[in-house]
Amino acid sequence: MNTSISKNKPISLALSGGGIRAMVFHLGVLRVLAERGLLEEVHRISTVSGGSLLIGLMLKEAEMQWPTSTQFLNEIYPTLREKLCSRSLQWGAVRQLLKPQNWQFLFSRANLLALALKQEWEIIEHLDNLPQTPEWSINGTTAENGKRFRFKRNSIGDYTIGYAAPGKFPLANALAVSAAFPGGFGPLQIDTTEFQWFKRSSWNAPTGEEQKIDLSFRQLHLYDGGVYDNLGLEPLFDGGNGKPKHRGELIIVSDAGAPLKTGFSYFALNPFRLARVADIMSDQTRALRVRSFANFLKQEPFGGAYLYINSPVTEGLECESSRFAAGFPTTLRKLKHNEFDLLAEHGYRVTLQVETQYGLTKPNV
Repeated sequence: MNTSISKNKPISLALSGGGIRAMVFHLGVLRVLAERGLLEEVHRISTVSGGSLLIGLMLKEAEMQWPTSTQFLNEIYPTLREKLCSRSLQWGAVRQLLKPQNWQFLFSRANLLALALKQEWEIIEHLDNLPQTPEWSINGTTAENGKRFRFKRNSIGDYTIGYAAPGKFPLANALAVSAAFPGGFGPLQIDTTEFQWFKRSSWNAPTGEEQKIDLSFRQLHLYDGGVYDNLGLEPLFDGGNGKPKHRGELIIVSDAGAPLKTGFSYFALNPFRLARVADIMSDQTRALRVRSFANFLKQEPFGGAYLYINSPVTEGLECESSRFAAGFPTTLRKLKHNEFDLLAEHGYRVTLQVETQYGLTKPNV
């Protein structure tokens, strides 16, 4: 290892989407940080889809407090391993549809996932129960305007619609929104009349001068945050300027998004042609964000790290975990123990490899 890890340096974490694949890959990444005693340095977290579900489950196991590094290694990691290998988030949502009172959610299935999180995973807390530190942004996408809708401890909304105090907004609903991928789950509807909305008159207006507004939408339809930004990077990094939004913080991006597969064999009327086009568009959008962040890291080598699931990990020969993890489907089904271990091991080894080659944080001086 060519660098030593410095403590007391604030860390911002961006955890991507990717279903159960992302949840377990991120666990492998967090395991390295915990072994270095760095979870205590995490000040901000931004998550999408599987990343959001993971942090929600971690906080639930830690009684709504961010776990210490020791607690993560000794309690959180082994507990989540057993739970994710014995329960299915996906089938939990399906089971909710068997109840007649939930048939109304047939076409807004994120509501079913929210119910499963509440009733089967016992996530009954509200946004205002979240810890103050680290500051957590749970990201969704507003169907009405195509912007990033975020849930935080003290506010919900997006910059064009405005923001509202969340009150007793269920954490499970926010997690379900973040994972509400079109075609799989989604959208989750919010009745805007249940909140008071506020907005600044301009970008540079000082905090405290927000004006009360009336939204033009009675209902908001919220999809997976990955539709807008599957990296969850925007709250932490200004892609236009190529700089972190919070000075002095290190940004660690864990990207478990599925790589775009090569080939095109769909016949003329195959509806999956449209899905392929959507995948290409999503891949290009993600690539632009990655390039901007990579350029920043070239200028600031110890400004953070980018950890990609499709990175080959070599120890003479390519590890089995590399091939397995990158090709694992985007799903929320339960895992077999060997599947969990391969996915987590790959996240762990990718992190060690990046640490060895580039360092994860600024070296001690």
